[in-house]
Amino acid sequence: MDQKLNVIYMPIINDIFSFINSSRITKIDRFRNHPGEVQHEQFRMLINKAKDTVFGKEYDFSSIRSEDAFRERVPVQDYEAFMPHVIRLRQGEKGLLWPGEIKWFAKSSGTTSTKSKFIPISKEALNDCHYQGGRDTLLIYNSLRPDNKMLTGKTLTLGGSNQINNFSNDSVYGDLSAILIENMPFWTNFVRTPGRDIALLDEWEKKLRLITETTVKENVTAFAGVPSWLLVLLKNVLEFTGKKNILEVWPNLELFIHGGVSFVPYRQQYHDLIPSGEMNYLETYNASEGFFAIQDDFSSSAMLLMLDYGVFYEFMPLSELGKSHPKTLLIDEVEIGVDYAMIITTNGGLWRYLIGDTIRFESKTPHKIIITGRTKHFINAFGEEMMIENAEKALETACKETGAVIKEYTAAPVYMSAESKGRHQWLIEFESEPKNPSRFMELLDETLKEVNSDYEAKRYKDMTLVMPDLVTARKGLFFDWLKKKKKLGGQNKVPRLANNREYMDDLLELNH
Repeated sequence: MDQKLNVIYMPIINDIFSFINSSRITKIDRFRNHPGEVQHEQFRMLINKAKDTVFGKEYDFSSIRSEDAFRERVPVQDYEAFMPHVIRLRQGEKGLLWPGEIKWFAKSSGTTSTKSKFIPISKEALNDCHYQGGRDTLLIYNSLRPDNKMLTGKTLTLGGSNQINNFSNDSVYGDLSAILIENMPFWTNFVRTPGRDIALLDEWEKKLRLITETTVKENVTAFAGVPSWLLVLLKNVLEFTGKKNILEVWPNLELFIHGGVSFVPYRQQYHDLIPSGEMNYLETYNASEGFFAIQDDFSSSAMLLMLDYGVFYEFMPLSELGKSHPKTLLIDEVEIGVDYAMIITTNGGLWRYLIGDTIRFESKTPHKIIITGRTKHFINAFGEEMMIENAEKALETACKETGAVIKEYTAAPVYMSAESKGRHQWLIEFESEPKNPSRFMELLDETLKEVNSDYEAKRYKDMTLVMPDLVTARKGLFFDWLKKKKKLGGQNKVPRLANNREYMDDLLELNH
């Protein structure tokens, strides 16, 4: 579209978009101001909808009148406990967890475990949760930047590398992104790139090449995807085109909608690749299990928890993890600044499901969250209780002070022995190595002490933990490791922290 026409055309389009969605803005404002009321409505809807399912009859949903009764009667379950239901659903059983047929299953490894999860996706979950999250993201961006020109071009969506595959004649599976693409209305092909045939390719390296060759010819105004994998694509684009930065390829680029992993380690690399003060970065919390939150303020990384997507939330204090009858809190009961494990009940048939993420509320008016880690990805081998958020802050400080830029990393404990005390070992692949690696680790260690009192106590006078080790990874180590495990692309990601040495030792074997 001609640039002069854009000046006139885009405000009109954006105004029409806002007008059409004005009723949705009213609904968002309602749960901002009345979170408990809206969540109770979601709870009642889910219970009533599923009361005649096999699961609903087993727990007598018809007699449940309150959230307290629900929490007392239905157990919290993780994927291992949930898996027998998934097997039955995959075999075609109907009305088990949610009314009707479950045809779609989102394949997710969570991180890089060898076992895959298959999360059921009902029609309601697809339309009222996942797609509604996408629509609301655009709505929120339009309200933040009313003069945006995003709709003059296309959104480059970098999805998963798994095709749609059949379990049987009745059910199929694939990456969530593949399922979303497969079910999108035809008109979305006019506003997104690459085409469906390329987007659903299974071979990551072939797909990377074809996306690069085709999208450089498009007018790309926005990106959507996981920061780590999109970074691989952008560097490939620069190599292919010979351009110095991404704006020379796509001059009208203005937005990156990202999620899946923390943006902190990648922020500087994106700013270097896209040198523009007009570029916007909007984070979303979108998982196979549901679409949960959207950043609605560029000045804060906290995300607005979306409370009317057919998801009922509970929040478990981390001290309750592992208990047979854990205490959980409702939306009106949470506190600011406390880490919680998130539990969801959804219109996809997940009942009191421990999703595995830990979150923290930054505000309650409205409820805004940040993701602080994973319930299984932390280091607590010596009582230090180090979460991913601690690691990200420490790395950010160390990079800023030493000029380092990190590509990927992981950390694990080195256990005590007869000859030595315990310590942490950091395996880091640098985009730009620190000028002084020793100083880098000193800064990391000092920052960890500042942000984590348990770590500080264990490091006191080297009584329990000694100074952490740094192992510099060779170029391409983490990519090669993921490739070896057939985990390239999509939402697959490197485990940042582990409480054992399974990942670390495997990676170190390849680090030569």
